[in-house]
Amino acid sequence: MTDPEKIFAGKKALIVGGTGGIGREIAIALAKENAEVTVHGGSSEERLKKTISRLKEAGCPDAIGFLHLIEGPSSAEIILKQSPNPDILICAWGPFERTALENTGASSWEKMALYNLAFPGALVSLVIQGMMERNYGRILLFGGTNTDTIRGFTTTAAYSAPKTAVGVIAKSAAKICGSKNVNCNVICPGLTDTEYLDENAKSYNSERSPGKKPINAEKIARLAVTVLANPEINGAIIPIDRGIVL
Repeated sequence: MTDPEKIFAGKKALIVGGTGGIGREIAIALAKENAEVTVHGGSSEERLKKTISRLKEAGCPDAIGFLHLIEGPSSAEIILKQSPNPDILICAWGPFERTALENTGASSWEKMALYNLAFPGALVSLVIQGMMERNYGRILLFGGTNTDTIRGFTTTAAYSAPKTAVGVIAKSAAKICGSKNVNCNVICPGLTDTEYLDENAKSYNSERSPGKKPINAEKIARLAVTVLANPEINGAIIPIDRGIVL
């Protein structure tokens, strides 16, 4: 039986990139609040099955999931067709690349812009009308570390530029649908400890994080739930990075 005291009881949540890392932790946190959770994953059937099992343990017995390799902005429509119309949309997916600016080729600029800006933008454009018609919607996008405002980057410019621009999507959505109880915000995590990191990446994150402690994905999920639950937060770009300096 659904607990009416849970803040997302009866709400349908879609987490793109929800079978691992930050996305999985947000999916679990939403399941604990009785959201009806659908998770999207890339290619790992094993990871998908484990995530669904954890969601059911967290209080979402009808959790569902599917796999689809994202190939660009057009994948947004394919993904949404495989999910119930979401009241809550989380885009926690986006590839990372580190290359010196002077060595970054055109293909890297194109890939990063398509996957990290055009794809989440397409998702928002596709869901926002339905959310306004239902008079409820919560959208959460993810920037990168130190992309809460315009900064310069020597080795991650192709990645960080579109991640910075994600804030424009959120602020644009807020202007359009704020009066319709639809919110769109961005979280910019610090260097985060996830299972996707190799040993070199783990070492880098530990060395560069304040106190040599990378951010825990579960803590980011707790902040995400707080942001999603608060109707007054709209068009915000929120760093959670302990004031990291890169």
